[in-house]
Amino acid sequence: MTVYDFPVGPYPTRVRIAIAEKKLQAQVQFKMVDLYKGEHKTPEFIAQKNYSGTLPVLELHDGTLIAECTAITQYFDTLDGAPSLTGTTPLQQGIIHMMSKRAEIELLDAISVYFHHGTPGLGPSVELYQNPEWGFRQRDKAIRGMHYFDTVLQHQPFIAGAEFSMADITVIGGLVFAAIVKLEIPAECRALLAWYERMKQRESVITQPAFSS
Repeated sequence: MTVYDFPVGPYPTRVRIAIAEKKLQAQVQFKMVDLYKGEHKTPEFIAQKNYSGTLPVLELHDGTLIAECTAITQYFDTLDGAPSLTGTTPLQQGIIHMMSKRAEIELLDAISVYFHHGTPGLGPSVELYQNPEWGFRQRDKAIRGMHYFDTVLQHQPFIAGAEFSMADITVIGGLVFAAIVKLEIPAECRALLAWYERMKQRESVITQPAFSS
């Protein structure tokens, strides 16, 4: 299998962590797509790999293409039973997917909008339109999201409950992006800060390029 990848990117990092958690590295090869050169926005990539022009993308042996981090993680999670990242019961699956979606909406995607609209982003060759006001509003939304997840983590060890899951990976991706745009976790979010320090010690996380660059 091939993952089209930008090693330090927040979204590809989510899939890289999932692969490492499942210990499937030997079954996957990573193919670099340079975001700063706009390689993900070329007509060829859009036509042949992912119409939305985003990373990561998983290509299977038969040529099937799966985009979107949640979908790719779900695929890998079904290849091997343990550890489960997406839940083994209907209740677990519902909560994990709910919290992962909240992490995307309230944190990761909000920071992405800020990056593309409120900062230079990927540069003028890629950022053909920017709305700074919208970008700054989304930055503020991301900070509110940090406070929300801090509240969640005051009552449980992981984002979706008692075990590490895809929801934790999504929040990690958000905080990777926060570091890129120099958006600090508020000091009063002590539970979130403590959780993140624990997450950065996980083998699947600490070995990622996003944490060594």
